Amino acid sequence: MALDQEGRGNPFKFGFIGATDSHTGTTSVVERTHFDNTPENRGSIPVSQQRLDYIASLPASERASGSVSQERGGPYFGKRGAQFGASGLAAIWAPENTREALFAALRRKETYATSGPRIKLRFFGGFGLSALALDDPKVAELAYETGVPMGGDLLAESPDAAPEFLVWAERDPNGAPLQRIQIIKGWFDPGYRKETNEIVYDVACADGGRPDQDTHRCPDNGASVNLSDCSIPADKGDSEIRAVWRDPDFQPGQQAVYYARVLENPTCRWSTWDAVRAGHEPREGIAETIQERAWSSPIWYSDGR
Repeated sequence: MALDQEGRGNPFKFGFIGATDSHTGTTSVVERTHFDNTPENRGSIPVSQQRLDYIASLPASERASGSVSQERGGPYFGKRGAQFGASGLAAIWAPENTREALFAALRRKETYATSGPRIKLRFFGGFGLSALALDDPKVAELAYETGVPMGGDLLAESPDAAPEFLVWAERDPNGAPLQRIQIIKGWFDPGYRKETNEIVYDVACADGGRPDQDTHRCPDNGASVNLSDCSIPADKGDSEIRAVWRDPDFQPGQQAVYYARVLENPTCRWSTWDAVRAGHEPREGIAETIQERAWSSPIWYSDGR
C-alpha cells in the first residue's frame, strides 16, 4: 500500500495458502502424527545412549554433525528442527472440482491457508452484509451477490460508509473446537510518519463470549491441555462460528486491507506428543502447546480514487 501511494502499484496483492517446507515428498499435516524425521533427530526427546555411543565412535571430523547439548532432562540434538511445525494446507473455494474452476479460483485469490487442520473458512466484504441472516442456508450465495469474497477488491459505495465483513468458520471434525475469529486490518499512514499499521480485532467468541469494546479481545474460554496425555476438554469451544463485523475505526479516504483468522482451542504441539509417547517431560525452551488456525486471503478496500 505504501508503494501504491507513491504511484508504483501494489506488487504484494497475494492470496494465502499453506504448505510444507519439508523435502520428503510427503505431507505431515497433523501435529499428533507428525512424521518428518524421528523424534530423536528432530530434538523433541533425548538422544539415546546407543546413539551417543555411536557418535563417540565416529572420527572427530564427523562428530560435529551429531553434536548434542546437555540440558535438563538429558542430552538433545539442536533445537532447529524442533522449532518447525507440521505442514499447512492450501484451501480453495471453487464452484466445482474441475481443473478449470480450481485454477480460476487461484487466479482470483479465493483461497485460504490452514496450519494443518481441515478448518472451513469463508470471508466476504461489502456494505449490506449486516442485513443477511447468518443462519440462512444460502447466506454464502447471498454474500456473493452483496459483496466480494476473500482475495477480492472492495470499492466504496460512498465515501463515509464503513465496510462490513461476514466471516464464517467450521471446525475440522478431527481437530479441536474453535475458540475465536479475528479480523486483522492493515493500512498505510501517508502523513509525515509514512508508516504501515496493523490492528487485530477479535470479532466472534466461542462459548457465548463477546469481545470487549475497548480491548477488542474475547474473554478466556478456559480451554486447557492436559500435558500428561494431551487430552483437551470436550465442553469448551464451538463447532461453528459466524459473525458480521463493521470496522469501528474506519477513516474515510483511507485505503486498508482486511483478512480473517480463526483459532482453535490449544492442543499439544507435535514435540509434546513425542515426549508424552516416549515417557519424557517436554523439552524446555520449546512451546508445549499450539493453537491451530486458518487465515483467509485479504480483501483490499479502496474508495476508488
